[in-house]
Amino acid sequence: MAFARLAEATAPTARIGLGLAAVGRPGYITLGRERDLPAERSVDALRERTHALLDAAYAQGVRYVDAARSYGRSEEFLADWLGRRPDAEDVVVGSKWGYTYTADWRTDAEVHEVKDHSVAAFDRQYAETRALLGARLDLYQVHSVTPDSPALDDPALHDRLARLAAEGVTVGLTTSGPAQADTIRAALEVTVEGEPLFRTVQATYNLLETSAGPALAEAREAGLWVIVKEAMANGRLAGPDAPSAVRRVAEEAGVGCDAVALAAVLRQPWAGTVLSGAATTGQLAANLAASALRLDDDRSARLMDLAEQPAAYWEHRSGLPWA
Repeated sequence: MAFARLAEATAPTARIGLGLAAVGRPGYITLGRERDLPAERSVDALRERTHALLDAAYAQGVRYVDAARSYGRSEEFLADWLGRRPDAEDVVVGSKWGYTYTADWRTDAEVHEVKDHSVAAFDRQYAETRALLGARLDLYQVHSVTPDSPALDDPALHDRLARLAAEGVTVGLTTSGPAQADTIRAALEVTVEGEPLFRTVQATYNLLETSAGPALAEAREAGLWVIVKEAMANGRLAGPDAPSAVRRVAEEAGVGCDAVALAAVLRQPWAGTVLSGAATTGQLAANLAASALRLDDDRSARLMDLAEQPAAYWEHRSGLPWA
């Protein structure tokens, strides 16, 4: 599995991956985007920004990049970068299917993405991903699985995904919503011809939303590679929006709030890769400082007191505006 390369990486920053959700399209729900992105978010401007981030990430030891069909042109931008960086052959490339981008490069669209976990959607989107990323695709994930998703109980879809795995592409899933733990445990039970289907799981886990933690530990114990997304809670744990407890620990440690939030996740023994969603190279550098930050038990305890009830957390997240 491609993730064995990440497990063997010695650079501390190799545990941090770069997610392209914030720069593959003009609109997203992360706080502070009006400060982070250029006023004119043209395709060329965001392509240039994405390439600058990828260059900086690779130079600083990051070796996993995470895209998706629904992240606007993220796969296209990543494919362009890979094409001009033959030296980056050790980068592990992950993408996702299951959401279709529908905003047409607008921030004010009524609907930005449409979810569909059907066999037809997989066939269409996998062909689109392959056309862009070709043989560089290492991981293909079902995007945003919930307990009612066909990804958990559709035999025809399982057969398609098993065939993909037989071709050498790792099959994974990402989870969302207050029932992430239920989804993860259900995914661990999915087999095809006696073999586990899913080899990675990507879930939301951060200081405000810790409910998936025990299930993620079970997944790691079962042999899955665990990827953590939204470690900064879409900006709620970074900069001026961070809770006072995070700001105090950041001041004590001499780092930014973002590094504290990421370090708290990196501290979890089951966390394989923790994604940075940086939109600027400065943010990326600040995020990567988390790899050198060791939180003691006292600071960790103060931070873990921030956890919200899952339903409240996800209700707040659903109300974040696309900007």
